Amino acid sequence: MLAPTSLLWKPLTRPLPSRARPPEAKAGAGRAPAALLERFYSRAGLTPPRLRVLRGEEVPQPYRSLLVHSADMTPTLESFHRQPIHLAVLGRERQDDEYWREVILRRAGDSRPVEYGVIRICLAPLGPAAARSVLEERRPLGRILQDQAVAHLSWPQAFFRVEPDVRLGKLLGLAQPAALYGRRNVLVDGNRRLLAEVIEILPPLP
Repeated sequence: MLAPTSLLWKPLTRPLPSRARPPEAKAGAGRAPAALLERFYSRAGLTPPRLRVLRGEEVPQPYRSLLVHSADMTPTLESFHRQPIHLAVLGRERQDDEYWREVILRRAGDSRPVEYGVIRICLAPLGPAAARSVLEERRPLGRILQDQAVAHLSWPQAFFRVEPDVRLGKLLGLAQPAALYGRRNVLVDGNRRLLAEVIEILPPLP
């Protein structure tokens, strides 16, 4: 069994060995980082922006402190911005117990975008209460996992740099083109079942 959730928010010092990887997570672990982006970009008839994969140490600060860790993104962003983070859903799809959505996370105080994300969530392993909260689309997944005390492990798969296209620039409120940084992450529960896989892209930071 994995430790309680509060003990799971410690940085991983090295990748999990392949024999320790959850069987359900392996299917998502090998995906190209842009695979989730393609799902929603293709709906709009667009080609997703190209991602350049980086090693964790190649991600510059302050982005590295926000991306290269095994903590959940929502509390990490709330701590960095020192205010609650709100969820805005741009689009969604559902097939049985799998739920995809494209989102913007915004600061509560001024609605400034702090993350663009695309996520695939496996509802069944979350349990009824957490799954209902996800489908209500009021709170980010990281906040729901914390509030519902769902034991889980955050397992980053890749870090990357991306040159934003026009659409991503508008969604993140970019005044001018700028390199962005992000990660692809997977979340597994206490039984090593896949809870979610997510692409998280941050806007320029001061």
